[in-house]
Amino acid sequence: MKKQMMAFWQDESGVTAVEYGLIAGVMAALLVAVLGLFGDNLKELFEAISDTLSDATKQVKTGNANTNP
Repeated sequence: MKKQMMAFWQDESGVTAVEYGLIAGVMAALLVAVLGLFGDNLKELFEAISDTLSDATKQVKTGNANTNP
């Protein structure tokens, strides 16, 4: 019984999965924190990009696009 307990105690086969799980948890927490802090700024940035692309699309459709570099 003592031999089996020592073998169980020294077995590290599941440690890697636990480590990856902890890393994923920390990364998720950081992602939530960063998006919480910068969420409004990111929203404004993507809205500005969307508006610019919409304007460019309208110009191309109407033939008013500026093709000069």
